[in-house]
Amino acid sequence: MHVHSAPDVDRRRYDDLELARAAKEAGMGAVLIKSHQNSTVERAWLVSRCVPGIRVYGGLVLNETVGGLNVAAVRLALKLGARQIWMPTRSARNHRLYHNEAGGIGILDNEGRVLPEVEEIVRAIGAAGCILGTGHLSPEETSVLVEASQRLGMPKILITHPEWGPTYHSEEAQKKLARYSNVSFERCFVSTTHLCGNVPFETIEQAISATGVERTILSTDLGQPETPPPAEGLRLYAERLRSSGFSADDIRTMMQTNPERLLS
Repeated sequence: MHVHSAPDVDRRRYDDLELARAAKEAGMGAVLIKSHQNSTVERAWLVSRCVPGIRVYGGLVLNETVGGLNVAAVRLALKLGARQIWMPTRSARNHRLYHNEAGGIGILDNEGRVLPEVEEIVRAIGAAGCILGTGHLSPEETSVLVEASQRLGMPKILITHPEWGPTYHSEEAQKKLARYSNVSFERCFVSTTHLCGNVPFETIEQAISATGVERTILSTDLGQPETPPPAEGLRLYAERLRSSGFSADDIRTMMQTNPERLLS
């Protein structure tokens, strides 16, 4: 549900074709390719034609390289079959503040309401049955977005790596978001690595217990050359959670059933 591959301005372990072949060989049913720079929808369509036997999906991140909160770009991606549209990530004001950088894209107006263009984007995503990823928004922005979504078509919302520093949600904040029926949480293996601050596995495990297995998607966010291959990362993730007391059925729900439900 969250993996990076080439072509990209960042170094990646695999290109799209190599990723799909490795995932297929590992017995995975589907992958969703993510890029911080551009749409992966067209790439996914081509890879699906070249590597039969595995579903390859794409999406769009609303960073500055695609025009930010660009309604036209969202509508095009949806028409082409996007399965997830993310709010800004590296272009998000929250992301840049965390890294002591200026500028960035926010989604709220001066009165703390979602911007009109965000409302239009949320409605379009909901109407298409697509997933809305929260990207690198702040917890405050995410909370307002989720609340606004209740009157904007109730799209499927996936809270992007809520354990990672810039997008960290406390357990209490996650429990409040879990009250909304259209919200799930994407917990990424990469958050536990040196690239993302070595988040303790216990933090993820406690959050799963607090919000429920049925609300959790286990992803990797891998693809970096210095981290395990994505399929291996998913296996290591499952192994760790099994050792912590989660059942095989729990892991199957979080790695297979819930993702398939959101992608359908």
